[in-house]
Amino acid sequence: MTAASTPAGDRRGSVIAIDAMGGDEGLAVMLAGVARASRLHPATRFLLVGDEAAIHAGLKRHPSLSRASEVVHAPGRVESSEKPGLAMRRAKTTSMGIAIDLVKQGRAAAAVSAGNTGALMMMAKVALRMLPGIDRPALAALLPTLGANDVVMLDLGANTECDARNLVQFAVMGAAYARTALDLARPRVALLNIGTEDQKGTEEIRAAAAALKDAETQGTGLAIDFTGFVEGDRLASGEVDVIVCDGFSGNIALKTAEGTARFVADLLKRAFRSSTRSRIGFLISRPATELLRDHLDPNNHNGAVFLGLGGIVVKSHGSANELGVATAIGAAAKMVRDDLTRRIAADLAGVTPAVRPAGAPPAVRPAAAPVRGIA
Repeated sequence: MTAASTPAGDRRGSVIAIDAMGGDEGLAVMLAGVARASRLHPATRFLLVGDEAAIHAGLKRHPSLSRASEVVHAPGRVESSEKPGLAMRRAKTTSMGIAIDLVKQGRAAAAVSAGNTGALMMMAKVALRMLPGIDRPALAALLPTLGANDVVMLDLGANTECDARNLVQFAVMGAAYARTALDLARPRVALLNIGTEDQKGTEEIRAAAAALKDAETQGTGLAIDFTGFVEGDRLASGEVDVIVCDGFSGNIALKTAEGTARFVADLLKRAFRSSTRSRIGFLISRPATELLRDHLDPNNHNGAVFLGLGGIVVKSHGSANELGVATAIGAAAKMVRDDLTRRIAADLAGVTPAVRPAGAPPAVRPAAAPVRGIA
């Protein structure tokens, strides 16, 4: 692989493994997205995992990507409808499993896949293991808001049921992610609930809130501003920086927000086409409507990360287009540059015992897999 010029601010090179066979849109879109990411992040190199012959044929359209990548053959792929347990048994022969294993080996600093979410989580958890003090990984993503910055939301589907201890761990990890992704010294953290009053919500949510409040008042060094509860209609208000919930609620909230964004965009499109006067109005307001479209486009916010693992694994939307794939890869590259795994581990080491909900057993502390960036 040849060297490339590196712009200021992107001088630390890294290698990212790409599950080239994952996603609903096929290999061509994946390669186009990686090629776009390569132009935006010229110091980054790629390990393209999948059918070797098909990838080499596709790379003929992207000669610059050929110079910045290496193909790693994988005879199989994980289907979108495949059960995670079955996919796990084929991990050593599928593009998804091999991409994650490249992170485990230290050949890649991160892995990106647009494939089956359940299979990706299971493979990543087994191969990379959990960070000390974390019981379960959480799927976190940046969502657009009306505020000065995006909001980190987790869990978005990795865990359908969570106890108070899980929610507290998610809060610590989400805050660590917000400090790197959003450059915030003390993120505002809230728990998603059906009301803002202290007595509202399930026993698990109330216990997690109590633990986080105690951690703040006891001076544990927990660098967050816990603001209490937030309701679903305030997700995009920008009044908090991290929203914590179980994966069942989070996934429903995410899909509802995405559906609402598409509804608004389609409604505006229909309204502007309804009459000649509306078409004239569209031409006048076009800059504003294009700004709105870009802000609501999920491809501009693509790339969710499994927090709590001993390595970086990013999940791209299965339906992501070229822009979306590039956005997810860009998110992974930034996590590598910011040394996200180490930062989360450092936060957890300092505060996990202090924020453990009352009565919870000590956290299991397995050895984390080594994660090495590759210059």
